[in-house]
Amino acid sequence: MNYLIDTHILIWHAEESHKLNPDVLEKIINPSNIIYVSHASFWEMTIKSMTGKLRFSTPVSEFQQLSINNDFLDLGFFFKHYSRLETLPLYHNDPFDRMLIAQAISEDLTLITQDRKFASYESLVPILWN
Repeated sequence: MNYLIDTHILIWHAEESHKLNPDVLEKIINPSNIIYVSHASFWEMTIKSMTGKLRFSTPVSEFQQLSINNDFLDLGFFFKHYSRLETLPLYHNDPFDRMLIAQAISEDLTLITQDRKFASYESLVPILWN
């Protein structure tokens, strides 16, 4: 299976893995699954770290290295993501979350999240809830 993990799942995997339910953790560490991390997550982490909204035990660059070490694939921004983003229903205003949803739809990925704000998009994208 191919999964896109949202920002909090990435953070918890790195710093607080006890917050991940066993099924989600198994999906993330199973080598037969492909795990993607969006550039939107690193962008969100950087902005929120700089503004003091989130605090991490390590710099955001360490999360990037962790992703590499775990064989996660990075998912950049492509025109098809912007096109999908433009047509997404406006159930949720967060630009980072909306990009994750657009990417998951465009790339046919299951989104792993804890954020219940994604529930409105379940008819458009498969979601694995933590």
